[in-house]
Amino acid sequence: MIQRVQSIFLFLIAVAMVLALANPIWEKAGLQPNEMANLTALQYSQVQAVDGRTAPATYVTPVWYLALLMGIVAIVALVALFQFKNRLLQTALCAVNALMLTAIMGIILYRTLYAAKSYGSPDSQGDFLFGFYAVIAALVFNALANRFIRRDEKLVRDSDRLR
Repeated sequence: MIQRVQSIFLFLIAVAMVLALANPIWEKAGLQPNEMANLTALQYSQVQAVDGRTAPATYVTPVWYLALLMGIVAIVALVALFQFKNRLLQTALCAVNALMLTAIMGIILYRTLYAAKSYGSPDSQGDFLFGFYAVIAALVFNALANRFIRRDEKLVRDSDRLR
């Protein structure tokens, strides 16, 4: 049945991934006033001032694999939503989503805390924005959905044992 609690959480995973795709994940100010580094689901960009007379240079590194993983997580969550008759498959899809969400978090943290450390002030790590918190929310929703799926499976097994 789609009206179970885990269905809401599986839907919220897909919503959180769409929000993470649509919003910036991280930003860090440079040493100059017009310098900025940004991370979105599709690209990592840096704006650096060369000198006072010329326009700032923009360096863009594509991170399309991050957007691809976010899209796959959303699709797998929606597929799991409609697998309500097969709770074991739902659990397996939630486990796959947990692995992909962990990979997404690893990529984001690598890009922001390690690769971008040399940009701007080394003391500042930058600011995590709404897209980052949407990924964290998806991780929490995935854990809750998995918990409620397992609880339903246990309830069905216990009722079968009583017959």
